[in-house]
Amino acid sequence: QVQLGESGGGLVQAGGSLRLSCTASGRTFGNYFMGWFRQAPGKEREFVARIKWSDGVTNYADSVKGRFTISRDNAENTVYLQMNSLKPEDTAVYYCARKLALASRYDSWGRGTQVTVSS
Repeated sequence: QVQLGESGGGLVQAGGSLRLSCTASGRTFGNYFMGWFRQAPGKEREFVARIKWSDGVTNYADSVKGRFTISRDNAENTVYLQMNSLKPEDTAVYYCARKLALASRYDSWGRGTQVTVSS
């Protein structure tokens, strides 16, 4: 079981930017997908973005496409989520997660970092 720790959340004005980081300990990210998810109070957790560790291919939810960028640093076992043009509806707890490349679900999760976007 890999341990994941998120950082970089905070309070930002609409239109501003934040960069979230997720660092893994215990295992490498090879042959995995790393994903970002978010959950607002009273709402279900939703997919935000993912990256295929082996080749860097990315996928984004329509709601963040063109505004968010997911990237990786293999040497540091770290995944980033650069968030630009933030909107109040982006307010949520953001989680990073790991999925085996051939698995159907994510099996390791971080504890989350709060992102709050004010008007």
